[in-house]
Amino acid sequence: MTADTIVAVDTRINARWLIPIEPANTVLDHQALLIQGDRIAAIVSQDEADRQYRARETIDLPHHVLMPGLINMHGHAAMSLFRGLADDLPLMTWLNDHIWPAEGQFVSADFIADGTALAIAEMLRTGTTTFSDMYFFPEVAATVAHDTGIRAQLCFPLIEMPTLWGSGPDDYLAKGEALIRQWQGNPWIMPAIGPHAPYTVTDESLARAVQLSGDLGARIQLHLHETAFEVTDAVEKTGQRPLDRIADLGLLTSMTQCVHMTQISDSDLETLSGSGAHIIHCPESNLKLASGLCPVEDLSKLGLNVAIGTDGAASNNNLDLFGEINTAAMLAKVVSGDAAALSAHRALAMATINGARALGREHELGSLAAGKLADVIAIDLSDPFVQPVYDPASHLVYSNHGRQVSHSWIGGVPQVQEGRLTRVDVPDLMLRVQAWAEQIRSAQSN
Repeated sequence: MTADTIVAVDTRINARWLIPIEPANTVLDHQALLIQGDRIAAIVSQDEADRQYRARETIDLPHHVLMPGLINMHGHAAMSLFRGLADDLPLMTWLNDHIWPAEGQFVSADFIADGTALAIAEMLRTGTTTFSDMYFFPEVAATVAHDTGIRAQLCFPLIEMPTLWGSGPDDYLAKGEALIRQWQGNPWIMPAIGPHAPYTVTDESLARAVQLSGDLGARIQLHLHETAFEVTDAVEKTGQRPLDRIADLGLLTSMTQCVHMTQISDSDLETLSGSGAHIIHCPESNLKLASGLCPVEDLSKLGLNVAIGTDGAASNNNLDLFGEINTAAMLAKVVSGDAAALSAHRALAMATINGARALGREHELGSLAAGKLADVIAIDLSDPFVQPVYDPASHLVYSNHGRQVSHSWIGGVPQVQEGRLTRVDVPDLMLRVQAWAEQIRSAQSN
């Protein structure tokens, strides 16, 4: 580019700080991020932008941090309609006596559409631009996500028992294969395979999931080593830890996303080492259900990719990934006994570039760089509770919450502007949510 060249772009965003995530541990001052179409055209100083670029729209954010949109790597979006339904209970009691009966009564295509829309509204408002979902009627959730303009990995459920979505493994796999073929290669919707957990899926079904993954290139996400009971029960019944079982079945590869992993032995670390599998840490759900603590530092020292998720709003009870980052950073220090564990920059990486790696899309998502997709968020640090600002990365992890997200773009399209959702009709959505709440409340009281 010569000194006389002026480049036209769609959008220029001027920000006080910019955290690109890559290179690591980097905070840039007074930068301009330029967007052309759905991509980042350049990141330059504001002075250079004045000289070299002309934008159709310029947005000045003098008290804000720009960073990549957050990637929530595990959840059950439509379960937002069950938020607060059955709190303060152990996992299996929560599932067997409350959640599974409620799902049997209420889950339908309409329930999934409205619950997913509610979850998306919350996630967009708190900085998430890509999410992973594992729930019933994934074809409905895919349409809702696509129509809203948020990126999503949709994991179709695979379980031995019949549900309202299907009659059993044959049905789930057939519908799941159709979902994968429908959306394969789409930049917004990433279809994937979602075996519920080793204790609810047989070897035969898991082997078929591995075959489908190999045939169509779809990723696999499953709950794994979530509780001590899950592991000890498996050892008593089969003589094998669940991790060893899925490894023997060929399921532990770079295409696999292992969710929770709170129960990890030295032998598990050896099994995971070199596997290429991704770990999805859900700290707040694990705490609330007393499931256990994921040893993030031990996993990271082995070179394993550790991303982060909120889990569903029925067991969290929110989808604010900034809150999850804060909890993860605090827990890592206690679990490892090291106050320097999981620094602020590394915690932010878990929710951005590490999630992109788990999706196999680190070349497009998870950091801010020219040529990457323009999935960008801005966080306002002007409020008293985050003043003064010495280190914006530290503030984002230890002082911030998701409601300070003021702006969001996905593929260059505005999704949040001045704290307001641009593509979600919130009043209409709230009417539908209230109608569901009245039905569920009435059923619970009978």
